[in-house]
Amino acid sequence: MCTVAVVTDLTLPTPGPDRTAALRAASAAQDGATRADLEALVRIPSVSARAFDQEHVATSARAVAELLRGAGLPRVDVVTAREGDLESNPAVIGHRPAPAGAPTVLLYAHHDVQPPGEGADWSSPAFEPTERDGRLYGRGAADDKAGVMAHVHALRTLLPLWGPEDGVGVTVFVEGEEEIGSPTFGAFLAAHREALAADVIVVADSGNWRIGVPAITTTLRGLVDCDVTVEVLSHAVHSGVNGGPVLDALTCLARLIATLHDEDGDVAVDGLHSSAAPLVDLTEEMYRSDAGLLPGVRLAGTGTIADRLWTKPAISVIGLDATPVDRASNTLIPSARAKVSMRTAPGQDPAAAMTALRRHLVANAPLGARVTVHDGDEGQAFSADTTSRAHDVARAAFAEAYGAPTVEMGMGGSIPFVADLAAVYPDAAILVTGVEDPDSRAHGADESLHLGDFAHACLGEVLLLDGLAAGR
Repeated sequence: MCTVAVVTDLTLPTPGPDRTAALRAASAAQDGATRADLEALVRIPSVSARAFDQEHVATSARAVAELLRGAGLPRVDVVTAREGDLESNPAVIGHRPAPAGAPTVLLYAHHDVQPPGEGADWSSPAFEPTERDGRLYGRGAADDKAGVMAHVHALRTLLPLWGPEDGVGVTVFVEGEEEIGSPTFGAFLAAHREALAADVIVVADSGNWRIGVPAITTTLRGLVDCDVTVEVLSHAVHSGVNGGPVLDALTCLARLIATLHDEDGDVAVDGLHSSAAPLVDLTEEMYRSDAGLLPGVRLAGTGTIADRLWTKPAISVIGLDATPVDRASNTLIPSARAKVSMRTAPGQDPAAAMTALRRHLVANAPLGARVTVHDGDEGQAFSADTTSRAHDVARAAFAEAYGAPTVEMGMGGSIPFVADLAAVYPDAAILVTGVEDPDSRAHGADESLHLGDFAHACLGEVLLLDGLAAGR
């Protein structure tokens, strides 16, 4: 698994153009090995969903540990944690102590992946990495095994060049259950709080603005979800004999769901708030292209596209239980159930958001139908303080690596453990970076990684870590 390129004798000049050129050369020398080891990781079907073989997740953890040892970290352990009766999937923690006066940087990624879905939806097998038109296709190629390999690449590049008293302290934390919501993350922080403590935290699990344009993600929405059941009858009855005076449960559920948005498509649940989005030029044309919106479908909501995507609440119905069409009979459906998912703005308390959503659903029961709400998951939103020196260094590092200014952007998705890290390590600067682009299709069929941007991301992390060391 571990393929380490031989680095030629290279003495690093003092900070400046010559040092940057030397680091570029050293980083480029590792590109082939990084690509090969990324492909090897993608071939491991490390799906963390419990319905899949968890031995593959263990195999993936061992492979990551081997890569970190090969990169030169003096201590690497495969670890687990326990949350009540639940034992976590294996994670990997590697460590290089900080030289005197140097900061410690925590590098986060995850080695577990989403289920592949239907094989027929993929243009090539999900776990067989395949290059097409400058992109590497495969489950986990972008999310997040490329993040793992960006960390490995940076360490392979820098550790042979730094002396024992040079550079920064490095802790690498590669999680094994991010794709199932990190259910034991709190236990991990409690069990390994000292081992994971850092001055700067780099979370390589987000994306970039465009192909060729780097970004730092500064806001993440939170998440709450619930199951809502609507009941109108004690049992199914003939739709002709009884239809008219009573609306079936599915129709009532549809009417209830319709109350979640106003006529403009904005969320109509009281008790939620919005915040300000980063100042970027996200046009409707860009959004339509990125999302694959069908011609003629109008956008919902008000405000800028960035506001609607990143810093306003959004509600979606992501699952529905009712009689399947191919099993339908002429009966009134007595009960129906939906899973409702809500993304919340940075600064919104998730418990308060769940209360507001539950209250709305119960209060808007159609025609007196019985509405029951079962609370689901909650995840905290995140907003970064971008005034730290670490952010300054990161903006400069990625701009140099990509040859384009670094954009500060939000993300509509949720990474709840980032807020957990901020709570446990309040003095740490948190940088959310990544390797994905709008065409990566993370979680979907034909997930892919732009190989040119991947090389830029790897170089950017090299320059970031070396730049943090220069400020000692």
